[in-house]
Amino acid sequence: MNLDGLNVREARDDDYRFLVALEQKVIDAERPYNASLKDKDAYYYDIEKLISDRDSRLVVGEVSGDIVATGYVQLRHSKPALDHTKHGYLGFMYVAEEYRGVGLNKVILQDLVGWGQQRGVADFYLDVYAENNSAVRAYEKFGFRGSLLEMKLNLEG
Repeated sequence: MNLDGLNVREARDDDYRFLVALEQKVIDAERPYNASLKDKDAYYYDIEKLISDRDSRLVVGEVSGDIVATGYVQLRHSKPALDHTKHGYLGFMYVAEEYRGVGLNKVILQDLVGWGQQRGVADFYLDVYAENNSAVRAYEKFGFRGSLLEMKLNLEG
């Protein structure tokens, strides 16, 4: 499979229902890495805001009119201790199974990082489950490096 016919574009209001369904695929893919995710009514993103917010760019990758990938970058204020005042936070990074391994994630990341750079951002962050080896490898291939490890203690189970 190749990327011929790929169109990366900003998400639109009429993409909302499909993006909500796609968000559930993201959550389902991450369930093996987090037993605390709700079985029902779990959501990560304010998709409507990501579509309309001028400090965010939510994109979709389409092939033959079908959305097969997504991702967003959001401009955020950085912690006061850091040497940069703002950064880009990346999320909703998803590629349909049949399109994985052909470089689509890289194309989406290039679009999002380029948009952030045009707005003066040089530092980009994202969250990924440490055990999600394929995602970690994809981000490392793009140039990301581990920075902060979130740790969790659950006393109920």
